[in-house]
Amino acid sequence: MTERKPAGVSFESWVDKQIRESEQRGDFAQLPGFGKPLEGLDRPYDEAWWIKAKMQREGMSVLPPSLALRKEAEDTLAAVPGTRTEAEVRRMLNEVNEKITEAVRRPPQGPPLNLKPFDIEVQVEEWRAARRST
Repeated sequence: MTERKPAGVSFESWVDKQIRESEQRGDFAQLPGFGKPLEGLDRPYDEAWWIKAKMQREGMSVLPPSLALRKEAEDTLAAVPGTRTEAEVRRMLNEVNEKITEAVRRPPQGPPLNLKPFDIEVQVEEWRAARRST
């Protein structure tokens, strides 16, 4: 537990004493990232750096829903060639198709969606052809 500042001792000297004692005990040497350079020192200062870092750690997006769906569809297509089974390819494409179909029915906020559901049979055939050629 942290001890209280004694009366009559200046705040600065009390804090300095606490830090010095912690350093002597080696408390700071066990912290994650000890001895490593700080990230982002080479980048220009951004007032919202901590917000952006938190959003990245939490996997949050700042894209409007329509653009987020476009990105998800693009990422899914990019992931198809590395998929092991046809069933997995179909599952991935079906999930995205459901979202696209819903977005076509009720357009999300943001720029136009400009997407239509994937033709799963065409995509599966392309996946098969790519597997045969390797």
